[in-house]
Formats: sequence, structure tokens, C-alpha cells
Amino acid sequence: MSNPSDSRVAVVTGASSGVGKAAAKALARRGWHVIAHGRDPARTAAAEAEIRDAAAQGGKVTMIRGDLVLLSDTARLAEEIAGHTGKVHALLNNAGGVCSVRRVTPEGNEATFAGNHLGHFLLTLRLMPLLRAAAEAREPGTVRVLAVSSSGHEYCPGIDWDDLQQTREWEAMKSYCLAKLCNVLFTRELAKRVRQAGIVANAMHPGVVASNFASHTPAHVQSYLATLPSVSSEAGADTLIWLATAPEAGRVTGGYFHDRAQVTPAAPALDDAAAARLWTESEALVARAGIPL
Repeated sequence: MSNPSDSRVAVVTGASSGVGKAAAKALARRGWHVIAHGRDPARTAAAEAEIRDAAAQGGKVTMIRGDLVLLSDTARLAEEIAGHTGKVHALLNNAGGVCSVRRVTPEGNEATFAGNHLGHFLLTLRLMPLLRAAAEAREPGTVRVLAVSSSGHEYCPGIDWDDLQQTREWEAMKSYCLAKLCNVLFTRELAKRVRQAGIVANAMHPGVVASNFASHTPAHVQSYLATLPSVSSEAGADTLIWLATAPEAGRVTGGYFHDRAQVTPAAPALDDAAAARLWTESEALVARAGIPL
């Protein structure tokens, strides 16, 4: 008897370590075709071997490498994904991190904002034809776009539209918290725009995960995070996997989840006007880089 998930395709960004790798392994174990993304060559190669070892008979693993901080490379990644599949049933926008120093990309974007939000914005829109193709052949709510946000978004009071990427008076965690707020706002707006296609979009907080995430943060942030209770990558990925696969998780869209439960995000993350404007501003930044949507 065939497994109904055999023909499903998941794209997982940031799958070379942490929550992303745990999610990619879990989906491969269920027989999905997992298209797993990584940036670092050594970590990506090692993760590919682990994910392949975890794959069920009939499962398929495709590893791709690229940098979501660069919109040009993100566009290339989308093309590469389209070369491997004509449908995407679950897009797990997981990749992210914190820069320890202020860095502006050659395309003019602050790196934390670009890597956590803008790259995923572009990747999602570029993969939308594949998501829509999958949705046309499935029941509504089966195809899902998921964002790994963070409770860190609660520390961002809102978006300064005069300095969207917070390049003035830059601080590492301030920039990260802004990006995590953008993850939730993007999810809310995306949910509205794809509802009629039967696609759902949700965001989640994995908890403080014991991974290599903190190694890229400033020393004082590492010290603070070390004082907090943490969970394993597998535990952090549990809600993400549930959101990608559970039938009941497809009945909600535009939500924010933790520990398999929908929770209310901070007030700035519920601002629908801000969500709509962020979409417009993000489109403009992609256009500025000369990347067609």
C-alpha cells in the first residue's frame, strides 16, 4: 500500500543544522521528497548524508546550496528548485541567524534583515507557481508555507518605515527581533493573498534551541542565551513538522504557533496595515536589486 505522502515535496531552508536539519530528516523519514538548503559547504555536505540516512524507502533527498542574504542567489535557488520538481507541498522558511557586526550586502541590504526576511520573501514568491500547482491537485489546506519566527519579535516595538532595515544605530539583537517581527507580518499578509488558492501560511516559535545559532551572536548575547532553558533541535522542530503534516494544522492560516498550539503574537505583529506595507516595501527592495518577481 502506498504512503499518501510519497509524492509530496518539501523545501526546507537552513537544513544544514539545527531545527531545519531535524525537520528535513523527519520529513524524509516520512517518505517525502525533501529539497534541503544549506549555505556552508562543509555543514551542508554533512547534513545531506544525515538526511539521506534518515530517508524512508522511496524517499528522495536533494541538497542545494546558496545564500539567502543575496537576492540574486535566492533567485538562482528558486530556479534550481524548479529544475527538481514541478510542485511544492510545503515550504519551510527556516533559515536565519544573527550577524555579530553590521554588514550591508552588495545589493544594499542589511544582512540580518535580508537573510531572515527578504530572502524568504523572494523565495516564496518565486516558488508560488509550484505551490499553486500542488494546491490544485490537493484538498484545501494541504499545501503550506511556514515561517520559523521567534518570541524575539516581542521585543520589537514596530517598524520604523524611515529606516526599515534599521541600518542607523544598528544593534545585533535589535535587528534580529525586527526580522522575526517581519516573519510574522509577512505570514499574515501571505495567508490573505493565497487563501483562495487553498494554501495556508503560518508562523511558529521553536523555543530557545540548543544549536549553533548562538555562535554567530555577540559575546554578551551568547552569555544571556546560555542562562535560558533550551530544547533540542528535534524538540524545536516538532511544531514545524506538525504544521507541515498534521491535517488539523491545515485548518488555520495566518496563525502563530508554539508547542503545537496557536498563541497570540505581540501587538505589532497583528498590525495588518503594517503587514501590507511590508509586502510593498519588500517588493520595492527586490526590484531595486534588479530581480523580477
